[in-house]
Amino acid sequence: MKLRILSTLLGTLCLSIAATASAAFPDHAVRLAVGFPPGTGPDIVARTISEQLSQTLGQPVVVENKAGAGGQIAASSTANATPDGYNILLGEVGSISIAPETTSQLSYKPLTSFAPISEAVRANFVLVVPTNSPYKSLKEFVTGAKENAHSINIATFGAGTPGHFGAEMLAEEGGFKIEPVHYRSTGDAVSAIIAGQVHGAFVTTAMAKPQIDSGKMRGLAITGAERGKTLPEIPTFAESGMPGTDFGAWFAFFAPAGTPDAALDTLQKNIVTALASDKVRTTLEGNGFVIVGSSRQEMIDLLASEQKRWEAVVKKTGFKIN
Repeated sequence: MKLRILSTLLGTLCLSIAATASAAFPDHAVRLAVGFPPGTGPDIVARTISEQLSQTLGQPVVVENKAGAGGQIAASSTANATPDGYNILLGEVGSISIAPETTSQLSYKPLTSFAPISEAVRANFVLVVPTNSPYKSLKEFVTGAKENAHSINIATFGAGTPGHFGAEMLAEEGGFKIEPVHYRSTGDAVSAIIAGQVHGAFVTTAMAKPQIDSGKMRGLAITGAERGKTLPEIPTFAESGMPGTDFGAWFAFFAPAGTPDAALDTLQKNIVTALASDKVRTTLEGNGFVIVGSSRQEMIDLLASEQKRWEAVVKKTGFKIN
């Protein structure tokens, strides 16, 4: 009888301790890694959500820009961080779903190194050209590319990024050749486009809008099923007769594998709450993003489907980094 009572008491104590630990999360600042520089699309998403998330969690969410290698530096850093819920990543399609198919020596394995939390937003891409470009429509761009005796130079924000493969899709569907110019930083690529050093590039709607509005770039076509709310004057690729050039980017939150479910659930719930706030929606939608706010399982399902999609795309191009 005494042993039974003692066992019951111990069980109750353990449950109480577990509940207390769960309820205590978070009790200090959460660090959010972003693989791109300040002012870029991922950074806008991270900082907009983190500000509101700090309020819902009741603890600071500190954004850390760990730019480089198309987001892989930040991803690797988070994959190897302590799995306690206080180290999270705003990952994106390039470093999570494309990199494993292009990089044989990747230091992390997206499907096993991370615990998915929630897909935050999605974004389409705009084919932009310098304002001094002779091309004022997608049709003119394709015609000019076919007539060009040399390859068309397309700037990218790194080898193996969505913009790189988007350019490959465009070239295949349009029947011409491209020469990808891989820049080491987003800023360098943007400067090259503005200066007219390349023929064009694929950039997210978030990055394209301010550049187009200020007259520094010209948008020819946008990916996705519908025109963007922030760039309604730019036709879709499908409208322009090239439905095969269809791809986009997603941005999602991850934690290192092994992070307790209680912490993951708390983060997911508060991220979705933050995304639902008027301030966050206004800012992100105003920058061309589509709000998602998925469950953990939906994020797991997305990773599985995206792996198959990009595996096929990369295999078709034959591109490999190493």
